[in-house]
Amino acid sequence: MPSLTWISRATSAIARDDSVTIFTASSLNSGLNLRRRSRNDRPPIRAGPYWVRCPECGRLATLGLAEDVLAVHESDRTLCRHRDYVRDRLNVVYKPAEARAIAEKAIRKAVTTKDNPADLINVALEELVRARRELPGFTTLDKMVSAIRTETNTALFGLVATRLDAADRRRLARLLWLDPTSRRSEFDRLKTPAKAASVGKFKLRLAHLQALDELGATEQWLDGIPATKIAHFAGEARVTDVGDMRDIGEAKRWTLLASLIHECRTTARDEVATMFCKRMAVIHKKGKERLVELHEQHRAESERLLDVFGDVLAGAREATAPDNDGATAPEPAAAVAERAGRLLLKTLADAGGVEQLSAAHEVVSAHHGNNYLPLLEKFYKSHRSALFTLLDTLDLEPTSADHSVADAVEFLRAIRGRTGEYVPEKVTVGRGADAVTVAIDIDFVTEAWRKILVVKDRPGKLVRRHLEVCVFSYLASELRSGDIAVVGADSYANLHAQLMSWDECVPLAEQFCGQAGIPSDPKELTAHYRAALTDIAAVVDAGFPHNTDLSFEDGRPVLRRRKGADRRPSALALEESIHQRLPERGLLDILARTAHLVGWPRHFGPASGSDPKIRDAMARYVLTVFANGTLLGPAQVARHMRDQVSAHELSIAANKHTTCAKIDAASTDVINEFAKLDVAGMWGDGRVVAVDGTQVDTWENNILAESHIRYGGYGGIAYRHISDTYIALFSHFIPCGVWEAVYIIEGLLRNDSEIQPDTIHADTQGQSLPVFGLAALLGFDLLPRIRNWADLNFYRPSADTGFAHIDSLFGDNVIDWGLIETHWTDLLRTAISISEGRLSSVTLLRRLGNNSRKNRLYRAFRELGRVIRTITLLRFLADAQLREQITAITNKAEAFHGFSAWLRFGGEAIGRNDPDYQEKIIKFNELLANCVIYSNACDITAAANALASDGHPIDTDDLPTISPYITHTIRRFGDWVLDLSPPDAVPVTTLDLVPGALFPGDATAPRRTRARVTAK
Repeated sequence: MPSLTWISRATSAIARDDSVTIFTASSLNSGLNLRRRSRNDRPPIRAGPYWVRCPECGRLATLGLAEDVLAVHESDRTLCRHRDYVRDRLNVVYKPAEARAIAEKAIRKAVTTKDNPADLINVALEELVRARRELPGFTTLDKMVSAIRTETNTALFGLVATRLDAADRRRLARLLWLDPTSRRSEFDRLKTPAKAASVGKFKLRLAHLQALDELGATEQWLDGIPATKIAHFAGEARVTDVGDMRDIGEAKRWTLLASLIHECRTTARDEVATMFCKRMAVIHKKGKERLVELHEQHRAESERLLDVFGDVLAGAREATAPDNDGATAPEPAAAVAERAGRLLLKTLADAGGVEQLSAAHEVVSAHHGNNYLPLLEKFYKSHRSALFTLLDTLDLEPTSADHSVADAVEFLRAIRGRTGEYVPEKVTVGRGADAVTVAIDIDFVTEAWRKILVVKDRPGKLVRRHLEVCVFSYLASELRSGDIAVVGADSYANLHAQLMSWDECVPLAEQFCGQAGIPSDPKELTAHYRAALTDIAAVVDAGFPHNTDLSFEDGRPVLRRRKGADRRPSALALEESIHQRLPERGLLDILARTAHLVGWPRHFGPASGSDPKIRDAMARYVLTVFANGTLLGPAQVARHMRDQVSAHELSIAANKHTTCAKIDAASTDVINEFAKLDVAGMWGDGRVVAVDGTQVDTWENNILAESHIRYGGYGGIAYRHISDTYIALFSHFIPCGVWEAVYIIEGLLRNDSEIQPDTIHADTQGQSLPVFGLAALLGFDLLPRIRNWADLNFYRPSADTGFAHIDSLFGDNVIDWGLIETHWTDLLRTAISISEGRLSSVTLLRRLGNNSRKNRLYRAFRELGRVIRTITLLRFLADAQLREQITAITNKAEAFHGFSAWLRFGGEAIGRNDPDYQEKIIKFNELLANCVIYSNACDITAAANALASDGHPIDTDDLPTISPYITHTIRRFGDWVLDLSPPDAVPVTTLDLVPGALFPGDATAPRRTRARVTAK
């Protein structure tokens, strides 16, 4: 029998009123394993039951002692000897003073960037484990963290307070004045999110940004304070109401207000830039629609003019036709011309006259092509004042050497007061010594724009209205591509300024490339990918005669679709037998049960990081997840709970005690517990993830909501990363109008669970050339299911490379290896900056998705993406098993959407216009779904074990076909009674099937759980 490691029990100072922390140290993990088990009661330390963990298989078991049995030593000498045995076994040293010094040093270093007490304690624990020191008592660490955190924050509060003068303090104090009529303060209005991007709302948001800027130079007040600290202080201020804010100490109050204003200024800049881009898109959309309308209106007139032209040609042919008998001499040319003229004039007169026909021709010819740009001026008029206010409010900076658009924007500022139809290409601003000449060069515009900007009979002048629309259109395009940045923004900040320097990247490059499986030297890298592309193309070409799925029809590749395999009758019978043995559980009971087993409520609490000062914290948090994850809302849940909780209490818990990050952490706990189940290992190894989105309706008056042509409806996209084990790893709520691939990498980077996939499957929206390139650099294998793949370009490794069977796939497209090699340092800097958290992958991919003509980073990622996508497409064509895998895992993602929607039975639309709240609802729904999946998986394990113990053989090929997305055993409706009693027993995590069926070999040997997937 393997040796067992004792698990001690200790109450947690930072845990909630109803939780117990379990510390586990064993030779298996050579470190610390922290688990929490929630309890209603608070049993004395050293009270049973006593849990032990097997170091070899990692399973938990109890000693079977009664609850009232206490584990005590009758002799202190025996106690000391036993402790020494444990220390020797774990290879730890007992030096309390040294351990406290190590912990204090680690906490003081981390407190400058972290603020949550639990995070600081974890930093200390990691350092102590690394130093092989016996851990101090939890209370010791908690008090140490509290003292150091208070000391550091107090110093920061004092620093900010000294930077505020009397006028600054008066402005901040006015924010907390309560209007006696509306019962609202300016502090409340600071937190108001942006509304829909209409012209009126755009103007209001610009005024909001100007009002924020007038409050003070927050960047000077907060200079030197880490961004993470500012974000934490702003988050605490955001969830604090005006009454509580007045009660906070003065120095802290100024700091929280300054941090909130600073965050609001940054967010408002992003919002107005986004609204500006949306308004310009609307102007162009209306121009295109108007052109279509004009084409429809002028279609009949165009046909009539063509008929007139036909009549003119017929008359000219008749007048110039030679005499058929040939007897008479040819008529003089003058006579022929006279007769032709009479016929022509008669034809034109019959058609309405020259004047009328000329006018009709002018109207039709003005819009006979596809150039809708002349029509934009009509829709631009109502935006003009707001757009120039935008230029006054935002500080714009070009991010490339090409300043043509930025210079054109400065020219617009100079001619703002002009009212004439035309404007010279050079204007003088100011008088006397202050006079400055500003010029514009329109070489950056397209030929379509040039045709309407330049008038032939007015050299040196441009059409003013068209010029303004043109420059604002290019400004919106360059903001989206990142060629122009907004100073003080976040999403629209200078991308290059956020990158790590090459000197910072050099020490990390070798290890980073090693983890991604690519060379760090640029020449070796291009040789690596050239060989990979050549090899896979040769394999596909050689295997073409045997590939019955791939063929060419009229030179176009065609891939035959295979019919999916039906489930075996034995699998259907096993599913029915297991479903019959599953217990019926209420949805609220499942949440309470998983809260006890997993301890996910521990992540919720006040923004300050202190313990929640609310009664029955665990009950409140369980009900909060239930109310928001089902979309019932606090009012409906409180109404059915019969005065056990009020809607106000649930709202406070949701608004003040939870954030998106805290919900993610709670979901991570559930994922990690789920990964320990044997049945999860049968569903998948955790290395594959499917990424897919589904439309969720919302209210319309917010900046995120849009109509979606693919899904229908109005709202946003719940974009989820679903593991091949069925569990959801991460969720975003994104606008409908974005290309979904922008968010595909971010979800994997922010996934903190033990399930760390390295292969990504998605649909067409989950890929683009820059995404292929970035995924490869970060070590991810992106294998999407691409619609219309035959229309994509395949790229040859070299111009002289040819293939016997698949040569027509490639055409004349060749990879520019020199471009990749030249910009390899830029590519590597970008990837390392993302992996180190200095740059968001969403920000990068949003910029790289706009085909920037100036951005060298875009061109480099595009070229690398061409290599990776060609390799991927060739693998897709050659490997039928890969195609089946992609279909299977993407089907799991689509099934999760249906399962989560079934749990979201409280309503069809998210009923608030706050994008942050909408994101939280999606994450609450994910947490709820993961809890149900975990509960169902535990029940499936118990049912399978029960069937096996009854003598029913279980085929291990059939069991993985049973999905945990089971709904018929879950009660959503009926009486909701919150029972917080702990479970009678810990769920069985291992499958105990027929000996030798699941674990071939010695049936008497201890069965091991599957190896966990470790982070990259």
